[in-house]
Amino acid sequence: MRVRNIQGEDYIKIHSVLNDWWGGRDMAHMLPKLFFVHFQETSFIIEENGETLGFLCGFFSQTNKEEAYVHFIGVNPKYRRKGIASTLYSYFFDAARANNCKVVKAITSPVNKKSIQFHQEIGFQIEAGDDEIEGVSVHTNYDGTGGSRVLFLKHV
Repeated sequence: MRVRNIQGEDYIKIHSVLNDWWGGRDMAHMLPKLFFVHFQETSFIIEENGETLGFLCGFFSQTNKEEAYVHFIGVNPKYRRKGIASTLYSYFFDAARANNCKVVKAITSPVNKKSIQFHQEIGFQIEAGDDEIEGVSVHTNYDGTGGSRVLFLKHV
């Protein structure tokens, strides 16, 4: 298993599998190539024998210097629950600490129960929102009308 920083040429292979990895949900439009070009130092990929096991795209906040943000993390369904996402987050946490960040933030959709559970398992807290969906605090219209999101925060 090899972990490395994402490169521009990784975009096509990751972008082409996104919707499949999310069980057919339309996710590809949420991951533009700019993350593979402009955020390579804070974005990672795990590969083994030429196969992509997972990836993480993140960045340091330009507004809040002590915050880092994970925009997207994905794991090949064949390799879930094998520590891939935890490893990716570990690399990102190290990069955040090295940049003097004290907090890492992330979001997910309230329908993504596995993501909510995973983030809590690795120490993220759910930020209190303005509504609840199925017992989970959400921020309504976070991503536009109807785009409620669960916001996570972890001190690193």
